[in-house]
Amino acid sequence: MGKSVNIAGKTIGDGFPCFIVAEIGINHNGSVELAKELIDIAVNAGCDAVKFQKRTIDIVYSQEELSKKRQSIFGETNGDLKRGLEFGFDEYSQIDKYCKDKNIIWFASCWDESSVDFMEQFDCPCYKIASASLTDDNLLRYTKNTGKSILLSTGMSSMEIIRHAVDILGEDNLLIYHCTSTYPSNPEEINLKVIETLKNEFNCPIGYSGHERGISPSVLAVALGACSVERHITADRTNWGSDQAASLEPNGLCHMVRDIRQVPALLGNGKKTVYERELPIIEKLRRVK
Repeated sequence: MGKSVNIAGKTIGDGFPCFIVAEIGINHNGSVELAKELIDIAVNAGCDAVKFQKRTIDIVYSQEELSKKRQSIFGETNGDLKRGLEFGFDEYSQIDKYCKDKNIIWFASCWDESSVDFMEQFDCPCYKIASASLTDDNLLRYTKNTGKSILLSTGMSSMEIIRHAVDILGEDNLLIYHCTSTYPSNPEEINLKVIETLKNEFNCPIGYSGHERGISPSVLAVALGACSVERHITADRTNWGSDQAASLEPNGLCHMVRDIRQVPALLGNGKKTVYERELPIIEKLRRVK
């Protein structure tokens, strides 16, 4: 059994309940009210945590990238879009209070060092390293220096790249997510057997961050040993935004959480048993007893 990670009093690891994260990300479309609606969806479904994304726009993106033409609800350029989607202190203060009132954990993936400093104001219990940031050694070291638990996504990465990141972060207080960074992912891209590969290689909890349509891969991931599942959520997949199509709507999220919670009972203990409820069936149907 590998090491466990503790996040705000919840233990994540083999033998413990699956830690389910609802990734709000940028699906709030710059609206705190929509963010609160998505938090409610996560709470009602029985998720353990919600996650956001935090970027310092002028650090993460070049001026050339920000000036590119891109039509959106916020304006005519990519910069208009990125700035429109970014919450500041006032918005996150509201989110912090709302999550505390709703008794749900919240945290963020920080895409640069300044964003880590920003999030430290709210004393979140952990940080996510997005797949896009996996090769940013300076950001890995900076995040590790907070002393908080780290959740590491591994999309777009080979085992060599993952090993390098783990060498920097260490295996203590680390949870690694198997992930494929396609939105939405096709079945042949999901490759759930990587969960076993990661479990054999690293002495830390292994989870699954999915971008697929539906819920089956996420439930199967838990049956294969994932101790945490992260999925994007949305109020409506037809909403404007690049992540909406790879997100779960409220009913889908509820069904996924329900099915994941049933996995330990479904797997059982491996001992073949004649159950008490089978006894009358034996009397009724078995000719030779």
